[in-house]
This record gives sequence, structure tokens and C-alpha cells, in this order.
Amino acid sequence: MAETSIEWTDATWNPVAGCTILTAGCTNCYAMRMASRLEAMGTEKYRGLTRKSGKRAVWTGKIRLDEAALLAPLAWRKPRKVFVNSMSDLFHEAVPAEFIAKVWHTMEATPHHTYQILTKRPDRMVELVPALKRLSNVWLGTSVEDDRVLGRIDDLRNVPAFVRFISFEPLIGSVASANLTDIHWAIVGGESGPKARDMNPDWVDEIEQLCRRSKTAFFFKQWGGKNKKAAGRMLNGRTYDEMPLAI
Repeated sequence: MAETSIEWTDATWNPVAGCTILTAGCTNCYAMRMASRLEAMGTEKYRGLTRKSGKRAVWTGKIRLDEAALLAPLAWRKPRKVFVNSMSDLFHEAVPAEFIAKVWHTMEATPHHTYQILTKRPDRMVELVPALKRLSNVWLGTSVEDDRVLGRIDDLRNVPAFVRFISFEPLIGSVASANLTDIHWAIVGGESGPKARDMNPDWVDEIEQLCRRSKTAFFFKQWGGKNKKAAGRMLNGRTYDEMPLAI
């Protein structure tokens, strides 16, 4: 387990490491930069997962499964919200279905924790999850950065889950036409880091209005930018920390 500063969770758990750039939302992925740093520090788990492209680190597409990490949550006594695979994507095509089933077994064995699984590949999620046990402590989500990937929401809607959520981060375009029916939670955030793309405040307001119409919990994570702490997370004079209610 790693404690985290991510506002909507308590800790991260990475039984898988490594990924592949998929769409525009991946361009400045923080996990690529972090994986490169961890490799430079001698962390074997992240060796060879990124390469240099110009002055930045990018994924090589190599995936590493960490069998030992599967046991870690069994030792965590205090209940936590746990972001699963902040340094990868559990439903990456290179992650075997058998390994995903092992992750599910750990989550089933630790019902005092709430697991938050976020993927850019909800098509594979909807293919595999029906064969797994439906767990009330497992929330399933997808990332949507702009209207070019709105189809991910339709895939997510077809996944059997007690809580379905969307991370609109990094939000790099309007998603005003999104359908949030049967989506329980929406996280919104601007991109952060040295090459962060701007987020239009109107795009954020559009999502907040969609959430009100669909009765979806709305969580505003950050404005982002090169100095995300300075930009803060106030929206229209207040913070939004709404969380979903399990059904």
C-alpha cells in the first residue's frame, strides 16, 4: 500500500505496473513520469516500463504482474478507499484474465476496504467482469477526457457493479453530450504537470449540470496546471467532495 495525496481515495495498490498510450488523455500521464523516476531509483518493478521520447518518459507497452502485491491488502486492518493500479490499467489487454481473477479474490477477502478500479478499456471490463463475483466493495470506473471517447460510458453502463464512476481527468474538451444515466459518481479534474493542457471552466460547469440531472455525485478534484496547488480546487466559490452511495 502507498498513502496518496489523490483527493478521492486513501491509498493506492499496484498489483500491475506498466501501460500503453491509448488516447489523447494519456499524452501527459503522471504515471509514466513516476515509473521513470522509480526505475531511476532502482525499483526493479518499474525497470523497462518506460523509455525516453525527446525529454519525456513514455510507456513501452511492457506490463509487469506483481504476485506478491496481491497479498498486501490482507494486512491492512484499517478500512480504506483503495485506488487499484494507479500505475497501470487492470484491464490492459496484456493482463491475463486469470490474474484479474486473483485481484478479485483479494478484494473479496477484504470486504472492509472499498476498491476503486479505473480503466481506459471498459470494453474489456464489460467482457470479463460478468464472469467474476459482483462485490459491493468494488467500484468500477472509466476515464473520459473529451467527447471522442464518450463510448466508454456506454461500455461502463453495461458492467455489473454496485457503483459505476467516471474520471473526467484530464478534462481536455467538452463532454456536454455525455449520458450519465446509471453512473453514480463523476470526478472532474484538469491536467497537471509541466505540459498541462488548459481546462475551460465551462466544461466543468457542463458536467456539474449533467450530474444534477442524473443524480450523480459530483467531485471536483482540481484545476490542475503547472502548479496545481496554487490553482486549487474551488469551483464557483466552494469545494465539491460528493461521494456515491452504494446501491
